Amino acid sequence: MVEFILEGRNFDSGSCEPALYIVATPIGNLSDISIRALKTLAGSYIIACEDTRNTGKLLKHFAIDTPMISYHEHNARRVGPKLIAMLQDNKSVTLVSDAGTPLISDPGYRLVSISREKDIKVIPIPGASAPLAGLVASGLPTDNFLFAGFLPSKKIARNKRLAELRDIPATLIFFESPNRLLASIEDMIQVFGGERNAAICRELTKLHEEIIDGNLSELAGLYKDRKIRGEIVIIISAPRKEDMVDVDQLLRELLETMTVSRAAAEAARLTGKTKRELYQRSLQMNEKPDVNST
Repeated sequence: MVEFILEGRNFDSGSCEPALYIVATPIGNLSDISIRALKTLAGSYIIACEDTRNTGKLLKHFAIDTPMISYHEHNARRVGPKLIAMLQDNKSVTLVSDAGTPLISDPGYRLVSISREKDIKVIPIPGASAPLAGLVASGLPTDNFLFAGFLPSKKIARNKRLAELRDIPATLIFFESPNRLLASIEDMIQVFGGERNAAICRELTKLHEEIIDGNLSELAGLYKDRKIRGEIVIIISAPRKEDMVDVDQLLRELLETMTVSRAAAEAARLTGKTKRELYQRSLQMNEKPDVNST
């Protein structure tokens, strides 16, 4: 009989049917785990996890002794086929991340994709998610949003990525580390403008949970001389219509003093769009093609 313990009581989970289970685990507060998730963890043949030490603490807390296997970005090509073989042998495999919902900023999508290609049943067990927890508590619109993960660590690449996202008409969600938070906010001010509303969500569901909102300029001032720790979710409001870049108008202004090629390159830098796309648009707007472009 397969069991787990919850608040001092023993529960019988039974064995899981053969399938790949995508199980969300707590992002901080262990009480956020669902009964269904515990039954799946206890009743699976094996648990694939990013770090067996982290998942081991969770299993120990609920007295679950299901075997674990490490599955992460650096060993996915080697371990993935082993997990697929188990699934094809009618075993139940549970996939978890270190915290939250698997496949959100981790390599689990490869395993799910291959499983579906091979007609292996995939069953989601929903639960905690840091991006969604931050979004619903931020006070920013929730009807249309985009999760953009971690920004690049280098400034040039980060600004390029932000430029690509600047005019998307949706609330933006990012992960960020404490060491890069201020630099990212300052780059967001440069690209988005300091008046964009935002929320910094730190240590969600944990003892020192903190959610601070304001515009980007206000938040930059708040975090300028403040040392912080913990996992961070940044929520950014969608741009106002009047703040969105009019690409055609921008190209017209640039073409007054630049060749088509230079204007397209500068517009690409400012908007995040591709130079090829903007070059073609510039040609349509300019009767004289740029013979010097390559």
